[in-house]
Amino acid sequence: MRSVLVALVLLVGCGGQKPVPKRLVVEGDLGSWHYRRFQGPLLDVEVWIDGNKGEAYSASYITADAEKRGKIEDKDLVNVTVTSYEKPDGVVRETVKLVRRLAQEKGYQVDEEKISGVRALTIKGPSEAWVMWPSKKHVVKVGGQGRTSVPGSVVESYGDRYPSKLPGGALEGPLPPGPEDKPKPSGPKDKYDPNNPQPDLDHYDPDRVKIPEKKVETGDTPPADDKKQPKKK
Repeated sequence: MRSVLVALVLLVGCGGQKPVPKRLVVEGDLGSWHYRRFQGPLLDVEVWIDGNKGEAYSASYITADAEKRGKIEDKDLVNVTVTSYEKPDGVVRETVKLVRRLAQEKGYQVDEEKISGVRALTIKGPSEAWVMWPSKKHVVKVGGQGRTSVPGSVVESYGDRYPSKLPGGALEGPLPPGPEDKPKPSGPKDKYDPNNPQPDLDHYDPDRVKIPEKKVETGDTPPADDKKQPKKK
């Protein structure tokens, strides 16, 4: 019975999300793509979020064929950059805003697609192709210069570690909510002052407590008793 339980735990663990690498990028081969170089931390991040500091790490991979022949062409190289932020606030929103700006520039074709099960934004320009998606406190970008497409196996590998949080219709629908859309917390209540007590108008019982009405004073209106007296002829 114990061996069966252990087998079930291992089976569930294997099917879960892969852990985030220590330095954010996978420093090892991804199938036929061989790990080549690491860079980081990079403080000049592509997706800038006000009040949410980020730093990026990147890795390069080359094809097994390029490694054998000792010559690397653009089609043999793919780069991955993972940017990590202090908190998830604004990560999805600012990623979508960046890609929307690129869509307005000439020469860029932007789409929303599912690549190897990962919902992502594709960016294609003159002699370059990229795939980008937000994932909680991270932004992942895969691709390279001189490419016409992005390898799905690399996208899938990083998607297993950084599940996409990109909502459907992100390019055409309303912008995802940001920190400014959250309700602001109410300020602390004033301390009770016995010399100057203030009524709590939000939590009083109207059947037991009568709040005096505010008097309106006007210079030309006669007193109520004067109105009842008959006019003298």
